[in-house]
Amino acid sequence: MAYHLPKPLLLSCAVLALGAQSASADLREDALELFQPLPSTVPAVKDNPITPEKIELGKALFFDPRMSASGVFSCNSCHNLATGGDDNLETSIGHGWQHGPRNSPTALNSVFNEAQFWDGRAADLAEQAKGPVQASVEMANTPENLIETLNSMPQYVDWFNEAFTEAQEPVSFDNFAKAIEAFEATLITPAPFDAWLNGDEAALSEQELAGLGHFMDLGCAACHSGVNLGGNGYYPFGLIERPGAEVLPRDDKGRFAVTQTADDEYVFRAAPLRNVSMTAPYFHSGKVWDLSVAVEIMAESQLGEEISPQTTAELVAFLGSLTGAVPEVSYPVLPAETRATPRPQSGEISR
Repeated sequence: MAYHLPKPLLLSCAVLALGAQSASADLREDALELFQPLPSTVPAVKDNPITPEKIELGKALFFDPRMSASGVFSCNSCHNLATGGDDNLETSIGHGWQHGPRNSPTALNSVFNEAQFWDGRAADLAEQAKGPVQASVEMANTPENLIETLNSMPQYVDWFNEAFTEAQEPVSFDNFAKAIEAFEATLITPAPFDAWLNGDEAALSEQELAGLGHFMDLGCAACHSGVNLGGNGYYPFGLIERPGAEVLPRDDKGRFAVTQTADDEYVFRAAPLRNVSMTAPYFHSGKVWDLSVAVEIMAESQLGEEISPQTTAELVAFLGSLTGAVPEVSYPVLPAETRATPRPQSGEISR
């Protein structure tokens, strides 16, 4: 025998459901004023038309350790696509096993950042790609040696000719960087949050929606907004209360190194938060390994708020909804070396 709810109870349930839908719609309307879902196609980048040939060349270069002087380190070494687009180390390890000064940012969705690096010293991904190649603590190479390496392998020369058909000199340092930029522009990770922004009511749980509400109400979205929930502005670390030296090393003054302006001391680009659950440790110093602790530090330092454990848990749940599907990337078969290929330079091992 079927059991039927009394009509008044059915009506109450319907009213509650409509109320929940209305609240979710209001929350989405507010959210869409602050955030944008990821696009469904690869975004265009300035002065660099994206083509399949350029993407495939950029992928090979991204994974090729011979772009470093030692033949050991590739872009993927510090921006491992299998581990959130970073290396999950406090600071990255480079040439001669030296430790770099800052935590490695994720390469995933980095095309949406206003500028690259923690201090914004690179305007775009092409400019960014040139930095680690030449940094003595990273790949420790030179443009001249890199171009000699590429020209020594006929397959690379063919790929550059196919990717840059109109260039007078296809194999160049600029085109090397543009190819990597084209590949990195494809590293987009659509997440449950995007589905919810696009109207899927079931994409986020009640806990995640509560966390989104806190994220907006507390003021987190003042710095972490837009399509990448960050990466689009510069802010002092310690706007209300500066963290201790164990989190904010005093010898790293952030954007001051770029602008030499006193107001930019300890100012950093707002971290993009997509896939943040996968990219511990946190902050430019890489000193914090627990996302809950990082959330509480930000609430206290940037907002002057001491939040409850429940609020922390709900914020962390919302941040988890930003973890997206990483595009499947097959490991490329790289061109063979020749007798003309420059030999690796191991350098001194730092201890």
